[in-house]
Amino acid sequence: MRNRLTSCFTVLLVSVFWAVSGFGQAKPAMRDDSGFASYVVFGGTANSLGQVYELNSSMGYTFTQHFGMDLAVPFLFVNASSSTAGSISGSGVGNPSVDLRWKYLHPAVNFASVVTGAAPLGDSKLGLSTGRATFDWTNRFDRTFSQVTPFGEAGLSNTTSDSRLFLRPYTTLGLNTHFRGGAEVKVSKPLSLGGAAYAILSFGNQTVFSRVTGVPSANGAGASHGRNFQVTQQTSGSADIARDNGFSTWLDAKLNYYVDAELGYTRSIHYDLNSISFSLGFNVGRLVRRSQ
Repeated sequence: MRNRLTSCFTVLLVSVFWAVSGFGQAKPAMRDDSGFASYVVFGGTANSLGQVYELNSSMGYTFTQHFGMDLAVPFLFVNASSSTAGSISGSGVGNPSVDLRWKYLHPAVNFASVVTGAAPLGDSKLGLSTGRATFDWTNRFDRTFSQVTPFGEAGLSNTTSDSRLFLRPYTTLGLNTHFRGGAEVKVSKPLSLGGAAYAILSFGNQTVFSRVTGVPSANGAGASHGRNFQVTQQTSGSADIARDNGFSTWLDAKLNYYVDAELGYTRSIHYDLNSISFSLGFNVGRLVRRSQ
């Protein structure tokens, strides 16, 4: 356990050093974020099943004010709770991904669309991958009224994706539609509060891969509140085993032009699971552009 934590923080420190070294005093703010894009984020989610941490580094290019693309490589660290039967803890590379992003800003409504494809390089026995290529297509609409920005998201995927607010103790393989809607309120220049409800509506055959237990594959019998991932490492079945719904609330802080932080809470109603999350992000792309 001590070796895993040491490795985790070593990788984090190296990434942070890489992100901030070699850059002098900042130049005046750029009017947009076009050009080279890179972002490093370290975050984690804790609940009764254990903790999942992720170090995610991305690099890409914003070609125009509307279009860009990124390549991302995640590294995950899982520390399962000892109360989970057959609990396992491990770490490893997740699925590298490529995304194409498009946005259109308009006074009436802003629109953004992101298509992501991921290669199955992670270990499915540790729940770091499904063992299959995955995709996600997410669309977002929002509009700001004074200090309040309501938003809505809808997407189609063949996996249940993690987010900065919820690094899940499992991953899934199977088609689903996912929805999220809420609002964010700007409290002050660096701080904002947000809240949203979400729903994952899976359909067709599904397979759930646990990150917290190594119990051999079974039908998930005896799982509390449908948490198949708590009792068996791999579960296959109908759409019900991968559905989820709940809500999240969060506090965002823009620490400076390059660094942002987030603290959040997610309640999965379907799985009766409460989770606390944090993240710390570094906008390397802005550092690079300002140093030129």
